[in-house]
Amino acid sequence: MPEGDTVWRAARHLNEVLAGAVVTTWDIRVPAFATSDLTGERIDGVVSRGKHLLHRVGDFSLHSHLKMEGSWHLYQPGSRWKRPAFQARALVGSAEWLSVGFDLGVVELIAREEEHTVVGHLGPDLLGEDWDAAEALTRLKAAPERPAAVALLDQRNLAGLGNVYANEICFVRGILPTHPIGETDASALVALSARLILANRDRTERTTTGDTRPGRRTWVYGRAGQPCRRCGTRIRTGELGPTDLQERVTYWCPRCQT
Repeated sequence: MPEGDTVWRAARHLNEVLAGAVVTTWDIRVPAFATSDLTGERIDGVVSRGKHLLHRVGDFSLHSHLKMEGSWHLYQPGSRWKRPAFQARALVGSAEWLSVGFDLGVVELIAREEEHTVVGHLGPDLLGEDWDAAEALTRLKAAPERPAAVALLDQRNLAGLGNVYANEICFVRGILPTHPIGETDASALVALSARLILANRDRTERTTTGDTRPGRRTWVYGRAGQPCRRCGTRIRTGELGPTDLQERVTYWCPRCQT
């Protein structure tokens, strides 16, 4: 599942081969921007902001969000794609490399000076140069009654955490996902969030347990009905979110998290 670490790695890889190059391929396969053409423009860079990704090209930025299924791939011209062409939503390439965005949840072209309209609402970026733990803590404490998992997932508080991290952080800290954030040690949650996502920043396979073997990478996430790795109690699951339409699946150990 794409979270802040996945997007950060994607932006780094894209930036390494595209920054400074001239656009030779530009194909945005969404109706609103299908007629746009930035061929001949210079790619200034590719950056991540939380779970958002920005190709900065000339005076514009191609803003994308992976949502649940999206991914960016890099290919050399003529090489075979790993996903079917009908899933491609954006192609940005140079003479040497082609970046292809598959199943992107959001694709839009905006003026570079308008980037704040799509990422300005985000809180401090856990993997960004602007990371500010004190500011993230202040934002979390602003709504003390919110369930801990919901508060951690709110990108306006701290940008980059997804549902995997939110569930795993609650387990490691021994709190229920439903527990009010104001009744937790929120500073410890912020510190753990930063440590976990930084530790996974350069890993292809995310792990919160420290074990990279398949089936051993998470404490509770995706393990409904299985025994807790600490106490053996069966992991429970439910749904939680700020609204009924925004509910996400939650996992917890009823013994280790109280």
